[in-house]
Amino acid sequence: MDIIKNGSTIQSLQVGNSILDALSKQRRPLKFSDIQELTGITKSNLYKYLNTFVQLGILYKDDAGLYTFGPKLIEYGMAAVDQENVLDRVVPFLEKLNHATRCSTLFAVWTPEGPMIIKLVNSNPGFNIGAQIGTIPPLASAVGKIFLAFMDQGTIREWKERESAKLDHNVKADLEKEIRSVRKQKIAFAKEPILTSVSSIAIPVFNYKKTLLGAIAVVGFSEQIPAAEGENVAFIINIKKTGLQVSQVFGYSEDSVTPSK
Repeated sequence: MDIIKNGSTIQSLQVGNSILDALSKQRRPLKFSDIQELTGITKSNLYKYLNTFVQLGILYKDDAGLYTFGPKLIEYGMAAVDQENVLDRVVPFLEKLNHATRCSTLFAVWTPEGPMIIKLVNSNPGFNIGAQIGTIPPLASAVGKIFLAFMDQGTIREWKERESAKLDHNVKADLEKEIRSVRKQKIAFAKEPILTSVSSIAIPVFNYKKTLLGAIAVVGFSEQIPAAEGENVAFIINIKKTGLQVSQVFGYSEDSVTPSK
């Protein structure tokens, strides 16, 4: 490996980190040419770096040739913010919901980039929900609505402003109105926010302080997923019951008093 002149750091690692840094700062999947332009790495070397990162799971390359952060890098990030214990406790509930609803289930937590999917349970690998581990769901998705409703507003301000700028004025007004309902009902609905024919429901997961730990979502074909509280009542009751059970694992009680800030 190449060592820079002072011998104190490894230059090839610095070069590799510049690729990850470019992806982080752009906050969107990048093409090979985009990464090359942003980093200045020669094409032959960039191919080697990208192929190595993909093989290690540090990056993910989709069918369109776009690069995003991969599962291994997300795993490292989760460990850094101590999310492993949370995920261990949540996964059995995701699997239970997946079995009961016959729909994909996922868990998302807050990151500096916005809410991120860190676990996906899909019993039908051929079903494309338009998202994967590492995806940042859009503002108007069911997961996005949960974070809008329950996450500390100072924490989400930059993400909210950035994503709101992409929405039509009327859409933003409708979304703000809907968020008030989400806070009251503790459940969010989204009809085809990413892909046509694919809709979702999300519920919050709280801890004993009533702080939002993350969001669980059930994703399936639109005809499977209720679009409002009054539809398929048994389906919704099961999801809300599961959300409460998960939160109770972390000491949450609906009767508990929120600590003073």
